[in-house]
Amino acid sequence: MESTVLTVETGVRETVHDLTAECRRFVRAAGARDGLLHVFVPHATAGVAVLELGAGSDDDLLAALRDLLPADGRWRHAHGSPGHGRSHVLPALIPPYATVPVVDGDLALGTWQSVALVDLNVDNPVRNVRLSLLAG
Repeated sequence: MESTVLTVETGVRETVHDLTAECRRFVRAAGARDGLLHVFVPHATAGVAVLELGAGSDDDLLAALRDLLPADGRWRHAHGSPGHGRSHVLPALIPPYATVPVVDGDLALGTWQSVALVDLNVDNPVRNVRLSLLAG
């Protein structure tokens, strides 16, 4: 199994960060023709999603998450920025991992699909993302 860790600067805003290009580079460098790419964020307050990016989809996702998980005082987990507890609920909705098939040396994503880090936690501006390739 090949594995590497990416460092992603998400900044101090809620973000949907496209990881697709980094995932493709990793798969190509590993030289595997077929297998599974596992994308994992070892954080209690971030997730990984496979979805369309651009055309407003990433902004729509953030808006939906703001509606579902408002940044207000309702959260029992209350340290950090106002509403920080919602970031600890996020991985129950958007898990901290995704697995993507690799076929003929490339990610077998649909036409409009991308791999993205989803991060609502404005208190942690740097994230690690582990990419692991299990060759078939």
